[in-house]
Amino acid sequence: MTISKNQLKLITSLSQKKYRLKHKLFIAEGVKVVQELLNSSFDLETLFCTHDFTFDVSGGEVVQVSETDLKKISNLKTPNKVLGIFKIPDEKPFTNNGLIVALDAINDPGNLGTIIRLCDWFGVDELICSKDTVDCYNQKVVQASMGSLTRVSIRYVHLTDYLSETNLATFIADMDGENVYKANLPKDGILIMGNEANGVSEEIKTLISHKISIPRFGKTQETESLNVATATAILLSEFKRGV
Repeated sequence: MTISKNQLKLITSLSQKKYRLKHKLFIAEGVKVVQELLNSSFDLETLFCTHDFTFDVSGGEVVQVSETDLKKISNLKTPNKVLGIFKIPDEKPFTNNGLIVALDAINDPGNLGTIIRLCDWFGVDELICSKDTVDCYNQKVVQASMGSLTRVSIRYVHLTDYLSETNLATFIADMDGENVYKANLPKDGILIMGNEANGVSEEIKTLISHKISIPRFGKTQETESLNVATATAILLSEFKRGV
């Protein structure tokens, strides 16, 4: 079966956030990512797969296509065997307890996808994103999350309003903060990670209660900063130490 012009037009449009929001659909590629989504509560709209590859699908439409046609709709340099269009679910109610990660203007899809995976790995169920953080249904984010998108609840909010209303302790990474390896970190709290270039905004800094730092051990002490996803991994590991 060939891909229709309407299907091609829809798939192409979903590379843009405004059309993902309009249609409430997003794209996932690759066997692992698609299988994770099929095994989750996410609803399938349409699954495109090559003739030598099949999935057991209970809902949605399955379209078998040639590798040539799959290349036409794929955003990967080397197209995989399958591409799925899934429905964007409604946001789940948040409990606002336990350890929560909040993101302030994270722009890089790879960083967001990795942070979603880190939340999944460290048992962080809720991820709060500022309105200017990259869309979690951006295809590069979906790919980088490697299926963890199905296990982490994500909500986009006005971060200043959210932090103003919370009763939880709030933490940011700051070079002048307390050494994270010596800090007494709580089980419940909000860890706020900032923009790749500028860090946490000044407005957000006025709302937080604690600053923590990851010390540099290099001899020259000249490394300016850590990648935001790397820093998130280190900090989450410390928050979860002894839990």
